[in-house]
Amino acid sequence: MDYKTQDVRVPGSPNTTFPSPETHEAVVRPPIVSDAEQSEIRRFLLGRGSSTLQDRGFAWLMLGCALSIFAIVALIATELVLRSQLTIQKFGITFFFGHAWDPVSGNFGAFPFIYGTLMSSLVALCIAVPLSVGVAIFITEMCPKFLRGPLSFLTELLAAIPSVVYGLWAIFTLVPLLREHIDPVLIKLFGWTGLFAAPDFGLGTLSAGVILSIMILPIISSLTREVMTAVPHSQREAVLALGATRWEMIRMGVLRNARIGIVGSVILGLGRALGETMAVTMVIGNSPQIMKNLLAPAYSMASVIANEFSEASDDMYRSALIEIGLALFIVTILVNALARLLVWAVTRGAPPRAA
Repeated sequence: MDYKTQDVRVPGSPNTTFPSPETHEAVVRPPIVSDAEQSEIRRFLLGRGSSTLQDRGFAWLMLGCALSIFAIVALIATELVLRSQLTIQKFGITFFFGHAWDPVSGNFGAFPFIYGTLMSSLVALCIAVPLSVGVAIFITEMCPKFLRGPLSFLTELLAAIPSVVYGLWAIFTLVPLLREHIDPVLIKLFGWTGLFAAPDFGLGTLSAGVILSIMILPIISSLTREVMTAVPHSQREAVLALGATRWEMIRMGVLRNARIGIVGSVILGLGRALGETMAVTMVIGNSPQIMKNLLAPAYSMASVIANEFSEASDDMYRSALIEIGLALFIVTILVNALARLLVWAVTRGAPPRAA
């Protein structure tokens, strides 16, 4: 195409020429569709008829899919409330503070299970949070590019391993390792605190906390990476421009701006730890007692439901187990909602990620 040009004199550059306005319009103007092509497209659009019905049907279908989530949650909550009416009417709020669990005499108290669930989850957080944040910092800020992909994949792969596989690995590997090598050291160094005391059978709150920490590590690490990635690069550059080291840049420019999102990821990991069933059931010892010793057997809310629901011989027994499930359901919903809110508070203003 032969473009027209016009001479535009610029001081200091007398020989500079630029395309004329007509040339510019020719360059940016979209291609012209021939009459034959327009007729073919027009015939297709007229021949297919009106699509109003299809559009409305698709919109209602998508709305139904979205509302089905609310319906499922409402049905679960309704069923749990209805099935636990016997214990709600008999024990009331004292059900959650009672220490006795005696199905023979019909005396039920859920506090030992609440205590075991909270203690094992707290141990899991104490182990998983530093490790998860360290992994996220390394992958996001310090990892070489050739290693970043495989390491991220392996970290997220931990979340895909079935719970029962974690439980089997814990029984045959983790429990003997703790009983023979780790627990004796803890008893010797921290036995005076009462948290680690003999006898030690390997099955207890500590074992459940360790296996839970491995299971929630990919959740906390992945969300922490997303939150750290959402921190603008200008924050990093500004801190480095002031003469900060890499560690100071990560601590002041990244972690400080991402702290709310990191807390949200930790709470989301806590929600996973509270509801975990199979792996915890296999290593916690399943004994409804309240003890300060982390090496002693305990019981969790999910474990007691899994172990005893098939053995429930009367309506009151089943109602007590279902009410424990109701309490676990409510706690999990609230914890996950709080975590999502905190993560959204950080990532809502994040810039789009580069390809």
